[in-house]
Amino acid sequence: MTTSTLTPTARRNGKTPRSAHTTPRTRKTMKSTTGFTALLLTPTGIILAALVIVPIIFLVFTSFTDFNQRSLFTGEFEFVGLAQYAAALSDAAFWQSLLRTFLFTAALVVGSMLIGMAVAQMMTKLGTVMRYVVTFALIFAWAMPNVASSVVWKWLFQPGYGVINYLLTKLRIFGDVSNLAWSNDTTLAFVCIWLLVVWQAVPYIAITLYAATTQIDHSCIEAAQLDGAGPIRTYWQVVVPLIKPSIMVIAMLSVIWDFNVFNQIWLVSQGGPSGSTSTIGVFTYKQAFVNFDIAQGAAISVITVIILLALTGVYVRNLLKTGEDL
Repeated sequence: MTTSTLTPTARRNGKTPRSAHTTPRTRKTMKSTTGFTALLLTPTGIILAALVIVPIIFLVFTSFTDFNQRSLFTGEFEFVGLAQYAAALSDAAFWQSLLRTFLFTAALVVGSMLIGMAVAQMMTKLGTVMRYVVTFALIFAWAMPNVASSVVWKWLFQPGYGVINYLLTKLRIFGDVSNLAWSNDTTLAFVCIWLLVVWQAVPYIAITLYAATTQIDHSCIEAAQLDGAGPIRTYWQVVVPLIKPSIMVIAMLSVIWDFNVFNQIWLVSQGGPSGSTSTIGVFTYKQAFVNFDIAQGAAISVITVIILLALTGVYVRNLLKTGEDL
């Protein structure tokens, strides 16, 4: 004969009291498991703290000082409060680089998203062998380090012996452009950098959207086709709404990545000519490590982080309003 230990309230609710199963031995085992889990996570926590948290704290701390080249050797600096932020916000060059960054980021995101969507849709029409070939080519392009690809890109557009100048000259559309220096002209430098960044971004966007497209219910597409919708209308009015969550996530990540583009600009034009291709990342680098006004560079970096957090907040707010999960 067994005797139940459930209280009347617990019996009515159909719940088992925690004390009925949590014996001292069980609690000891749980504590041991928690301690072992914490021990396993300790190396990761130390690495995250050393590589992420500590640098962020030092960045914010530096932005409130007059840390400069002299401070690197003497270790001497003074707290200046918000003076670095006031100096940055009153600098016309800062606002010009920020405006340039917003415009260039918009051009990069729109270009890479449209081309990526087109490539993803093209992949759905290919046979198995060709789709594998395209996928391999995309992964190869995406896996190439952006520093290596930027150096190759600069060689392609090199005046005198660049392949692009040679091909354009052979086409006889723009005349003899074999000695054209793309990085010496603001518009041409931006075109060159835009092509490079979009070329690097398209593989990730195309492969991700192709995966999302293969998961949608094809009965919706067939219903639209039976109603007389053409391929373009079917894509924009049926496929795009169904893969909209994936498009929104990729667009938000592209905004963050393209806002922080630095390597490609620095390796192709170094922000020139006369700083006309200097986005906020290049402007910050010049302030901190060319002019050695490190505190000023830290303040601009903090402002950049705040801007990106605000943009991310807008995206998350819209996501929650539409009922999507984070």
